[in-house]
Amino acid sequence: MKDFFVYILSNSAATLYIGFTGNLDQRIFDHDTNRDPTSFVSRYNLHRLIFVETYPTAAEGIAREKQLKGWSRAKKLKLIREQNPDFRDLSLDYGLCPPANVSGS
Repeated sequence: MKDFFVYILSNSAATLYIGFTGNLDQRIFDHDTNRDPTSFVSRYNLHRLIFVETYPTAAEGIAREKQLKGWSRAKKLKLIREQNPDFRDLSLDYGLCPPANVSGS
């Protein structure tokens, strides 16, 4: 059974990016290596995986992504703190290599 993921990336300034994917490893790799210089992730150097939720269907994951994007910043930060109070980079917890070519972490 395939899992789907809603994730949040951040930087040292706590800028947030919410995304959805069916392949977390590939998506994080793409964010790190295939950066379009005009993309939000690139412009704000978002490289720390600070939140992940797993869903059994794409429809559930997409619905959750949309829900989170509609929340206030304060509500998003509260959710993140409940799962990851220190805002650690969760890349290693998910078997992902943390980005080696990104500065400012």
